[in-house]
Parts: sequence; structure tokens; C-alpha cells
Amino acid sequence: MGILKQHPLLWSGLAVAGGAALTYWLADRALSAPRYRGSPTDHFDGSRFHNPELPRRKGFIGFWRWQLTSRPGYWSKWTDSQPGNPPPLRVAGPDLRVTFINHATVLIQMEGINILTDPTWSERASPLSWAGPKRRNLPGIRFEDLPPIDFVLISHNHYDHLDIHTLTRLHVEHRPRFVGGLGNRALLEEHGVKEVTELDWWESVEVRPGLRIACVPARHFSGRGLSDGDATLWCGYVVEGPSGNVYFAGDTALGKHFQEIKRRFAPLRLALLPIGAYLPAWFMRPIHLSPADAVAAHQILDAEVSMAIHFGTFPLGDDGEFEPVKKLREVLSRKGHGRSPFWVLERGEGRNVPLIRLEGCGFCEGEKLFAELGSTDSK
Repeated sequence: MGILKQHPLLWSGLAVAGGAALTYWLADRALSAPRYRGSPTDHFDGSRFHNPELPRRKGFIGFWRWQLTSRPGYWSKWTDSQPGNPPPLRVAGPDLRVTFINHATVLIQMEGINILTDPTWSERASPLSWAGPKRRNLPGIRFEDLPPIDFVLISHNHYDHLDIHTLTRLHVEHRPRFVGGLGNRALLEEHGVKEVTELDWWESVEVRPGLRIACVPARHFSGRGLSDGDATLWCGYVVEGPSGNVYFAGDTALGKHFQEIKRRFAPLRLALLPIGAYLPAWFMRPIHLSPADAVAAHQILDAEVSMAIHFGTFPLGDDGEFEPVKKLREVLSRKGHGRSPFWVLERGEGRNVPLIRLEGCGFCEGEKLFAELGSTDSK
């Protein structure tokens, strides 16, 4: 104590250190999501989830190495655009309609049901209003123009996929049922969002007679704060109905789960596959699909149609605003599938998904199917 009395700078140093520790603790408490508690499985050790195919991630070490060596591609500061036309209120019968809104936000309309995936209308993919990845264009559909939303699929709790401001607004204005991976209900309920169903990989729930939503594996990770890494489950989904099966990949890297998804749910009428935030490859490839990986997944799944998501809205990787789409088209062309049914929709664009594959057409090079693929109601 005598030393501290004689050296007031030590008191100042201790105060600064204590203040920093308190700030860190408060920030962690404010940002981190509640942890999932449950019995161990092949992808949960009782404390954290993991990808069975992968070793433990490098986490912050890899992240800071990337930040110190980052060479980001070009992004426009802002791109003005008009919103797309309001989607139809419902789609019935064998019809299936998909509308690309932005990032991983897609409106799926089938069986008289309206489903939103990872909805985000916020200005930033961040817990802060003044910092973090900022959107570079408006959502393709105005929130006010949405049809009644019945179900919301949440792939994981990263800020660009679990936008709590959008989810609370959906809860108030649409009262949908929310579906998320294990552990995500607690965060939503903290913000007043009710009607949340949690699923583990390969679990499913019947949401209407003949219509099921199945939770499927993904190769990714989770976390919103400083100490909740991998404390909740990440996943994709397959919506199963009489008019066909729709796969939403969420965020994922290439892995054996694609073969298993095909085995369990083929034929897939539509697959929604991410193509952005793939650079630098050494950091991103274990957790994200590159455009080339998305084409490989498209081939493995043997989907009637695949559609690109997770690009062109938030600068999240070193790839530029237009790189993912350019690379996707290059890969499709190089592999001889330049006319393959791998769609890239404009923000706000909606299309009717073809129903029947032509027998023996492989990657569907038939002219009749291309006429069907051209059936578009764009903005």
C-alpha cells in the first residue's frame, strides 16, 4: 500500500486497467447471445457446437491475421435503385415463386405459404448503429410491400443473418412462426419475439398438413459477442412440400453434408446457395462457399435450379461487390454450363421456378426448359 501511495501513476494504471476490464465485461454481456444447454452429440460437446469434419477454428488469431493483411476489393459507396414490384399475396397449387430481396434474404412462396430466410432490412450488419459493415444499396423489396409472412427461417446468429431489429418488426407486424437452430430461441425471446421453434440437425417440424421444415447441417460457426463463439447452432433448411423441396443453405462451406442432403431430400426443385465473402480463401473457405464451390454444391445436389445469395449487399470479405457474380459466371462458362439453371437475380426480382425436369437432360440444356427458366416477373 505504501508503494501505491508514493506512486499515484500506479493508481491511474490500475484504474485504466480496471476500467478496460469492466468495459470488456459489459460489452460481452451486452453483445453475447445466451448459450445453449443440452446433452453432448456428435456436433455438440456440452458447451460448444462444432463441425464434425473440421478441426477447431483459429478464431481471433485467424481473424486478426486477415485484418492485418486484408486487401479488400472495390465496393460502391452507395447504389441507388428502385424497389421491385410487390410480390403476390400468395402462390398456390404446384407453383413455386422466389424473390431475391438482398444478401441471404429471400421470399419463398409455395403451397399458399410465405417464407422469409434470414431477413435483414437494417442499415448495418452490426450491433452498432455507427460502425460495422454498412449496406451499399436498398433492399430489393420495401418492408411495407411484403405479403403476409407465415414463417421465418434463421440459419445462425451472425448479425448479417439474425437482424434483431427486422425480426422484432416482423413479429409485431406479421406474427410469423420463427424457426432457428438450437439455442437461438433465448435471444429472440429476450427481445420479445415469440413463437420460436428450435431444431437440431436432421430434425423437422410439420408446419402445415403436407408441409415440413427440416433443419440440415452447415459448415460454419456462430457468435455475436466476445465469449459466445459456437454457443448456438448454425444450420440450413429444406422446406418439403407437394410442389417440391426447397433448400436454403444459409452460410456454409463445401462438405459431405451436401451429399447427405441430396440423399435425404432429392429431388430438390430449388437450392439457395451463398457465393459471397469468399476471399481471402485461406480464411474463408472453411466457412463459406466460393462461387466455384457453389457450382460444385449445385452439381452434388443435382437441383433443378440453384440461385445465388449472400453477395452484393454488405462488404464482409475481401472480394469486391461484383466479384462473386463475375466469378460464378466464369466458372459456369468454363465448365460448359453457361446456360445452366444457376440463377443470379437482381434485388427485387421474382421468378417462377420450373416444375418438371426434362428426362435425361443432365444440366437441363433443353430449349423447352430454357423457355420455362425465362418465365420472369422482374422489377
